[in-house]
Amino acid sequence: MRRITRLAPGVGALAVVAAACAPNNHQDSLNPQGPYAQKIDTLFTPVFWIAAAIFFIVEGMLVLFAIRYRHRKGRPQTPPQIHGNSRLEIGWTILPALILVGVAIPTVSTIYDLARTPTGNVLNVNVVGHQWWWEVDYPDQQIVTANELHIPVGEPVYVSLCAAGVGYGGVPAPNECQPGPPKGAPPSAVGDDVIHSFWVPELAGKQDVVPGRTNHLVLQADRPGTYTGQCAEFCGLSHAYMRFKVVAQTREDFDAWVRAQQADAVAPPAGSLAATGMNDFLNGQCIACHAIRGLQVNGQPLTANGGPNLTHLMSRSCFRGCTMPITRANLEAWLRDPQAVEAGSWMQLNPKLSQDQIDALVAFLMTLR
Repeated sequence: MRRITRLAPGVGALAVVAAACAPNNHQDSLNPQGPYAQKIDTLFTPVFWIAAAIFFIVEGMLVLFAIRYRHRKGRPQTPPQIHGNSRLEIGWTILPALILVGVAIPTVSTIYDLARTPTGNVLNVNVVGHQWWWEVDYPDQQIVTANELHIPVGEPVYVSLCAAGVGYGGVPAPNECQPGPPKGAPPSAVGDDVIHSFWVPELAGKQDVVPGRTNHLVLQADRPGTYTGQCAEFCGLSHAYMRFKVVAQTREDFDAWVRAQQADAVAPPAGSLAATGMNDFLNGQCIACHAIRGLQVNGQPLTANGGPNLTHLMSRSCFRGCTMPITRANLEAWLRDPQAVEAGSWMQLNPKLSQDQIDALVAFLMTLR
């Protein structure tokens, strides 16, 4: 036991060092890259040092008193008591209250600043949390994509956050979730009505995504780059895979991206393997959940019904909650057995696809640029 006791501090220190050596996943809340994240950091820094000072003072006094007033031979069993000392008792009641008031004033002010609806040139985006991916809807631009949120640099983005499931029937207008039946199958089969949390630490704080409720978050990037976010609320088996990317672009690059996303998908050449895959897509299980702009079945456009919109799939860098690069091999593995790739996946293929069908579907999906 003595040997274990001596080793414990070293093992703990080694664990801390190992955690610090983890690869940088670009989720650094201490590295603000926008004005809203900067407001949080500006509040965090003084509050942290106040808390640190109180911690060391309190812990230091505990250690001091434990050593100074420890039991020794020849000393009374009980050291002198200070109970009933009115000055001390009033002092240690008022001082913490003053500290809390001093912390509360800038905290409340920052909360109101972050909650204020931005004005001027604002981009409205609706983000819907599914198990386990993010639907991104630009209502003013008529764009729906998944797992990647593109924004212009230097402009505030007003994000309306909704959770798929009971009370969610799509987001046709900015800033509000539309009440209605759940998308897709009945709630017991969809499994979507759970709480998520939207968090991209370099650009903003956390905001819960709650079924039946619309929450809002404002974020803004100061410079072009890709910022990693994730769901920060446990939401099921594949919660750890529920990530996303915020891609900040210059206004010119963002406008070019918007124009490309607004275009219809281009049908592959007749007789090609990709054309066979498109036929399988339109006449198989895929259209039960997925939509592709520009394609129709029986004269009716496809409507996304619980699955990501695939119109410009290959313009994205990732899928499965933005944890897998979009490659031929990964798409094949997903179509072969979604549950093997993502624990608890709601994508059910019955019957399973043959290898010929997988090859054709992947060929078609890789034309969606």
